Amino acid sequence: MNAIIQARQAGRAIPDSFFQALQEKFGGRFSRAQAVREHHGRDESPYPPMLPDAVVSAQDVDEIAWLAAHCHRHGVPLIPFGAGSSLEGHILAVQGGISLDLSGMNRILSVDAQDLTATVQAGVTRKQLNEYLRDTGLFFPIDPGADATLGGMAATRASGTNAVRYGTMRDNVMTLKVVTADGRILDTGTRARKSSAGYDLTAVFVGSEGTLGIIAEVTLRLYPQPEAISAAVCNFPTLESAVQSVIDVIQMGVPVARVEFMDTAAVRATNAYSKLQLVESPLLLFEFHGSAQGVQEQAQTVQEITAGHGGMDFQWARHPEDRSRLWTARHNAYFAGLQLRPGSRSSTTDVCVPISQLARCVTETARELDEASFPYTIVGHVGDGNFHVLMLLDPDDPAEWEESQRLNQRLVRRALDMDGTCTGEHGVGLHKMEFMLQEHGPEGLALMRSLKQAFDPRDILNPGKILPAA
Repeated sequence: MNAIIQARQAGRAIPDSFFQALQEKFGGRFSRAQAVREHHGRDESPYPPMLPDAVVSAQDVDEIAWLAAHCHRHGVPLIPFGAGSSLEGHILAVQGGISLDLSGMNRILSVDAQDLTATVQAGVTRKQLNEYLRDTGLFFPIDPGADATLGGMAATRASGTNAVRYGTMRDNVMTLKVVTADGRILDTGTRARKSSAGYDLTAVFVGSEGTLGIIAEVTLRLYPQPEAISAAVCNFPTLESAVQSVIDVIQMGVPVARVEFMDTAAVRATNAYSKLQLVESPLLLFEFHGSAQGVQEQAQTVQEITAGHGGMDFQWARHPEDRSRLWTARHNAYFAGLQLRPGSRSSTTDVCVPISQLARCVTETARELDEASFPYTIVGHVGDGNFHVLMLLDPDDPAEWEESQRLNQRLVRRALDMDGTCTGEHGVGLHKMEFMLQEHGPEGLALMRSLKQAFDPRDILNPGKILPAA
């Protein structure tokens, strides 16, 4: 963390004339106020605030292009900002510069029900889109928990509870409108379901975390609302038996829509925070989508599998309001966990491993965390091998931060040794940069640096993120 703070202190000098030009262009949507900068200078990561020099709120793609060109000309850092819900320090102004607030670009531009697509501005949130789609019979399934902006979700290649059935943002972004570092506007593809025409520029920008271009508009795949939906909770005697059940369900090919894991501490926190009465032992939350008969068959197969691992009888949430309450509680598991240690700051990490390695990775991780000096919880979208650890730290105790970093390093190295990844959905940001070399190797990292140089030769787009210093 010291190196990051030193880099921030060595931020780039910006002349007053630069700010004057932005004031003239954006008027009241340009701000250097301390409170505004503080709001845009911190996220949900454990890092200290790193404030931008100013904040600009854009209303359309042409304004983004003007600002990018101006920043490029003067070598000023430009950091896209959506909802500020990131967990790995993505939006922190490590080298100062301009925070570009895209939350005001929140128009749904078109919905094509016949082609099952929607085009939205980057500041539209997933909840806003699904509310808009409520009466169309369609929905957008990617659900990372936080009500993140869809531009931010594309930039971090977000995932979530439905990924086991519907995939991630990588699978559901069809095309993007992107502003380059020097202010050019480009469309990365079309609404065609497939293409063999040249390099896949959409895939390049999805997951680039604002370091290669600024996502202004997103065209997404939509899905028909399933005929029937059922959700159920199943408790287990041990963490390992719960996770092994998931492995068997996936290997059997049961098309579950969601399967989420919570350890005992996470369940206890959720009960207290969301006023539930779940049995306080490791549990799985299932959701089944399909026809009424298909849902019944899926549930019966899963119940047989879980029973073989000591799972208790399913507790069903069949009514929409019951399902909503259950999944809202799961999405609030992060905030519930914080209440286990009032005043704490969470260092949150995630990894993803091949499904065959999941039980071993989770149990070995829990065994190490049991020896930690601070409380923790484990939750996960375990249907695709992805789980999250929340380490609840005293923000005034550097020793706890160092301990959490050692545990995080061991977790990530364990996942990489199992042919997994250092992050399944949080993204790299600041927190996972040190693992990029181990995961991608020197040749892969060198190619990424070449790509960054080609797309952003002056290194103004979210500098200091993803790629460690050479």
